[in-house]
Amino acid sequence: MGKVTGFKEYDRELPKKIAPAERVENYNEFVQEYPAEKLNEQAARCMNCGVPFCHSGCPLGNVIPEFNDAVYQGKWEEAYLILNSTNNFPEFTGRICPAPCEAACVLGINKPPVAIEEIERHIIEIAYSKGYVKPSTPILRTGKNVAVIGSGPAGLAAAAQLNKAGHNVTVYERDDRPGGLLRYGIPDFKLEKSVIDRRLEIMEQEGVKFVCNVEVGKDGDMKAFIDQHDAVVAAGGSTIPRNLNIPGRDLKGIHFAMDFLKQQNKTVGNISFKGERILATGKDVVVIGGGDTGSDCVGTSNRQHANSVKQFELMVQPPAERTENMPWPTYPMLLKTTSSHEEGCERFWGINTKSFLGNENGELRAILVSDVSWELDAMGRPVKFNEVSGSEREIPCQLILLAMGFLHPQYPGLVENAGLEIDARGNVKADERNYQTSVAKVFAAGDMRRGQSLVVWAISEGREAARKVDEFLMGATTLPSKDRVNEYLVS
Repeated sequence: MGKVTGFKEYDRELPKKIAPAERVENYNEFVQEYPAEKLNEQAARCMNCGVPFCHSGCPLGNVIPEFNDAVYQGKWEEAYLILNSTNNFPEFTGRICPAPCEAACVLGINKPPVAIEEIERHIIEIAYSKGYVKPSTPILRTGKNVAVIGSGPAGLAAAAQLNKAGHNVTVYERDDRPGGLLRYGIPDFKLEKSVIDRRLEIMEQEGVKFVCNVEVGKDGDMKAFIDQHDAVVAAGGSTIPRNLNIPGRDLKGIHFAMDFLKQQNKTVGNISFKGERILATGKDVVVIGGGDTGSDCVGTSNRQHANSVKQFELMVQPPAERTENMPWPTYPMLLKTTSSHEEGCERFWGINTKSFLGNENGELRAILVSDVSWELDAMGRPVKFNEVSGSEREIPCQLILLAMGFLHPQYPGLVENAGLEIDARGNVKADERNYQTSVAKVFAAGDMRRGQSLVVWAISEGREAARKVDEFLMGATTLPSKDRVNEYLVS
């Protein structure tokens, strides 16, 4: 380990951010870099535990104590090689991952955990600046052709690993540019799109082909498409949003969160789009849904200079600290105040939306709500809510953004035309042991298989699915598994 007493001497400290009043005037990233001294101190806090639970907390099995030690020692190429051995895209996870590794950090039992996510981001950015991140083209090609459908984090990870194994990989994307949720779901102030383009350029130089504006399965013979390839990886994500079918749903001014976010991302990128522009400017905005997508809507509304922003959550307000029902090292469901909330937002918990109210022109003017109380089970989990008597009231608003999560992947097109079996949760059925669907040559990964989840889980799924595809094609695989976290090479 770096410094034996580091965890005693230094407190957790995150990089500074540009002030909210300044950063809401643009869509740029606003988290600054650690000074060299602070980065060294934060890496020194890692205790190099005998049993590093951060490994189990990370869906990728990142080798965290080792890269922390390399950072402390200033061995940047070694730190990069260790990180790159388990994570294809640390520039993504270092920005937008909720860091389950930190929740499992042993130091977090009685102190703030090691700032693993920020250290990860610094490793990859320093690696880029020093020229360590270079295209790595396979020496030999297998002659096998693999199609990856979807260019989100799962599809990109699968493509990168399969290309590394020597297969000819083509990624198909129905949008105009690759990236999936990373490009058109995550706001630029959290993930600037130049970060994605930088990685895509490297993947193209390594031999991965990208075909955009093609929705596989929508038109044409899906069987013929499958027959043209030796294997197909379905990584189209979970794209059908949860709706709120209550009175007034057809009023003008009610939109799904992803429609709103995608438009703004295209606007920032100077990319044209069809349909009427959804704008929060000068409006009273209500975001229904308390998760990360809802938070992104809050930040975007603030940058569009909404008159006011409110965020609704049906569930009870989470605790600020772990309870006995959230023991370490499990991932705790705690109250989370994001950078978007810091910029201005009134938050409501335990509030039920009963109907949308409009004016004579069919435009949204208000929302009818009531407070609810929840009945909890023995584990403290909410199981049933009851309306609080006399709490019904109207809240004025002219824009509603529905950010209540996603139900399942899109069925028309790929799923239906390929005849892929659906599991009990509505996702594409594919066992986690082999990622193979009901169609022999078709594999599934990411949100399309496991349901709505985290970017870090999508990358993990893509990597693991690639191993199974490689085994299917070649009879064996040399691609690393997340279960072999210590099998990495450093120079």
